[in-house]
Amino acid sequence: MTGFGLYIHWPFCAAKCPYCDFNSHVRPVIDETGWCDAILTEMAYVAALQGATRPVVETIFFGGGTPSLTHGASIAKILAEARRLWPWANDVEITMEANPASADAARFADYRAAGVNRISLGLQALNDADLKFLGRLHNLAEAKAALALAQKTFDRVSLDLIYARPGQSVAAWKAELAEALAFGTSHLSLYQLTIEEKTRFATLYREGKFAIPDEDLAAALYEATQEIAAAAGLPAYEVSNHARPGEEARHNLLYWRYGSYAGFGPGAHGRLELGGKRFATVCERVPERWRERVARDGHGFVEWNEITPAEAAREHLLMNLRLTEGLDLAAYQARWNTALDPARIDALAAENLVAQEGTRLRITASGMLVLNAVIAALAD
Repeated sequence: MTGFGLYIHWPFCAAKCPYCDFNSHVRPVIDETGWCDAILTEMAYVAALQGATRPVVETIFFGGGTPSLTHGASIAKILAEARRLWPWANDVEITMEANPASADAARFADYRAAGVNRISLGLQALNDADLKFLGRLHNLAEAKAALALAQKTFDRVSLDLIYARPGQSVAAWKAELAEALAFGTSHLSLYQLTIEEKTRFATLYREGKFAIPDEDLAAALYEATQEIAAAAGLPAYEVSNHARPGEEARHNLLYWRYGSYAGFGPGAHGRLELGGKRFATVCERVPERWRERVARDGHGFVEWNEITPAEAAREHLLMNLRLTEGLDLAAYQARWNTALDPARIDALAAENLVAQEGTRLRITASGMLVLNAVIAALAD
């Protein structure tokens, strides 16, 4: 009902972006074959635990880090092993995150030949000054060239942009978003800049080296984003993600609908169904330690915890209400044998923060501006 997917984490980058708190690392020399083989070992470990009747793979996602630093032969090898270990849906979605700085025609052609059918390209900004501020290795001309190459090579292309950058006005963002929409991709991921702990930006922000838009301006930027993207035929289907109907990222929908997925590679997370129980898995974050664990134990997992039905119901709620389609209350209750408090729903509806149509509960446009508070009110 909710699907099964694979997430493969490639932890290496050519440089660490100052806003990024993902598990990414810079290494001068990478033994790509060795790292790839370790991922294959970890995949086989999980497949063996699942037994003879394994779930059908519907989506595969290569994230990072910068997976587009790998060679097509490595991607082909991983996908061949995934096909050997699991049955695949006929229309499996295979996404790779790509950095414009590592994009070239031969590499993209090899990825497509390996089976990748969707590219998510991290442009992040459409002017050179902000690209430099964000620590990106590409300039605007290189970003546009990489996007054109991706669109020529792949049928499905998504681009990422970060907004609410220092000094960014609503008018400037509207113009930049219009330019992005004119590229004609079927999917946009549009993220507000947030200051994450343990990043270079967190240090600079505390030191007063730059400021980000206040809450009112951030809300205005968000509202402009929703309005302009929807008018262009790419309405939001999740807080930060917009797509033409039918072009939603199926792998991310699997997360938000609380499906099951296996995560492989340093720092990868997973949610696995085994023996009628649900487990949360986490791999060792430090790449070298992860690889040592795989060599020793056949896997790099440092956490493998059973999720109680009550905990699973809460996680499901936290994820599913991010979607504009909302939560099917009847299906939710049938799955977890629990129900949301009608009084809390009514109270939030009276404030125009949620809306209920039949068994479907959605967060309203006003509620999306305070999404975390609304979800907390429903979950606690």
